[in-house]
Amino acid sequence: MALRPLQNGTQPYGQFDGLDAVVTAVRGGEVVQFTYVALHAAGGTDLDAADVELDGYSNATALTRPAVTTALVAGVRPLFLVDDGTQYYGTLFGQVVGATCGHTVTGGTVLGPHSATGSGKLTLWQDPGMFAVSLDAVDTRNAVGLTPNNVGLAGNSALYATANGLLTPDATVAYAALVVARFIEFSDNGALVTTPRRITQALNSPSGIAGVAVSWNWAHINFKVED
Repeated sequence: MALRPLQNGTQPYGQFDGLDAVVTAVRGGEVVQFTYVALHAAGGTDLDAADVELDGYSNATALTRPAVTTALVAGVRPLFLVDDGTQYYGTLFGQVVGATCGHTVTGGTVLGPHSATGSGKLTLWQDPGMFAVSLDAVDTRNAVGLTPNNVGLAGNSALYATANGLLTPDATVAYAALVVARFIEFSDNGALVTTPRRITQALNSPSGIAGVAVSWNWAHINFKVED
């Protein structure tokens, strides 16, 4: 769903063209890197905006340009956190609050396009810092993933990236033996609103845990690639 920088005064690394094969599947919060694709002048088929095609290339012989991908290759640097979302960005992430007495906040009507629709570009963050990543954009296997149900997950735990860029504490599914971040804590959405337990508890719990009323929305991480 999203990446949220938690510290003030930082700036993104920049905005870069997303690889067509992955750009509309990016949720925000994945680990990404550059891949290089051929310019149209050299027979390339990956679509881009005019400023990307005319902005530059890697060398006069290769005629390739960078594109952002979540398909990670071991040893490639630099690595980034991507800050854009799957469809619905900016409209409560497209979730319609309604149905019976406003209880339904998922599914149904789709609102808003993917944030890369207008330009095909993705925003990248590289500097070490504190970030919040929505839990639908990480490794969600409860027993071993980046979820509140992973009893083995502790503060300062090392986080890796899977082959498709998802943050995970499970080194066995990491694309490389590389710590890309450290886990700090889980948090809710920060809203100062009291919701009756009868709406959120038991099988209706947003956490997915019967009897637990807290809705965990984010994982706070310290992004820093530890070579």
